[in-house]
Amino acid sequence: MKKILSLLVAMLLFVVACGDEDTETGEENGEGDDTDAGQMELDDLFVTVATGGTSGVYYPIGGAVSNIIEGELGIDSSVQATGASVENINLIESGRAELAITMADAVLQAYEGSGEFDGEEPVDSLRGLAALYPNFVQVVTTEDSSIETFEDLQGKSVGVGAPNSGVELNARMVLEAHGMSYDDINEDYLSYAEAIDQIKNGMVDAAFVTSGVPNATVIDLDTTHDAKIVPIEGEAMDYLEENYPFFSAEMIPADAYGNEEEISTAAITNLLLISNDISEDATYEITKALFENLDAIQGSHNAAQEITLETVEVGMPVPLHPGAERYFEEVGALEE
Repeated sequence: MKKILSLLVAMLLFVVACGDEDTETGEENGEGDDTDAGQMELDDLFVTVATGGTSGVYYPIGGAVSNIIEGELGIDSSVQATGASVENINLIESGRAELAITMADAVLQAYEGSGEFDGEEPVDSLRGLAALYPNFVQVVTTEDSSIETFEDLQGKSVGVGAPNSGVELNARMVLEAHGMSYDDINEDYLSYAEAIDQIKNGMVDAAFVTSGVPNATVIDLDTTHDAKIVPIEGEAMDYLEENYPFFSAEMIPADAYGNEEEISTAAITNLLLISNDISEDATYEITKALFENLDAIQGSHNAAQEITLETVEVGMPVPLHPGAERYFEEVGALEE
């Protein structure tokens, strides 16, 4: 019996020693390094694409992105309607979304811990997959309103977007550029669809709609009430470009909503963010699949036709994910 016990103890010590040796060898070879242990590979993924309201532009584009990921890569994916930019950033950061469409202003503020994210820890883990297309700040009213200039919004009921959405951030900045604030208007926190419905009902005088052009809700308004876009121009536009460099002066094309001439306004780039928890290889495959099927994304909405390989860096305020960067370098899309 003593001999058997001695043999068992010896065998146990041998196994433990071998395990220790394997561990040490693995650490020496880098196999024990858990730097990338939390990164998700393709086989582990379920991709949630955070977008915006179902009546906006983000939602159909996000749907096209999700369909490509499922169809080309065999990854389960879903589209989530949200309050847009700020909420989407929080969803990415908290691990509740893998891809998110956002506006560059909100992303920069989150990355720096400024503006709407003032007082919070900078979200320096944010990574871009690609810049998408310009969002036009559209201050919408009707031809039969008394609103001709931006300053005419004083004292009026104005839809400023869902609380903490990118639209609402824009509303604050554009008001500031005109020497105004919420103290000068009767702000109403409404989504695109809600704000347009309230304009139709005579409950709201104007609304901020920051989106691609044309926006479906503005087209809907124009069918019954002759929609009108109030220009953003002059010193106010200069102020925006000087103080908020993610803004650029753009023109809403003639006939976008029955308007005979182009309309001056401000624009901000829309971005596609990807979770930093997704591995470089998985991100490379996702980026490749999306841009090799770009026609499907461009066909999801008129605004998406502006998405090209040549503009993947335009207005991107955070680093590209290494996987996306690798793909764009391969196809020569990045400036040297």
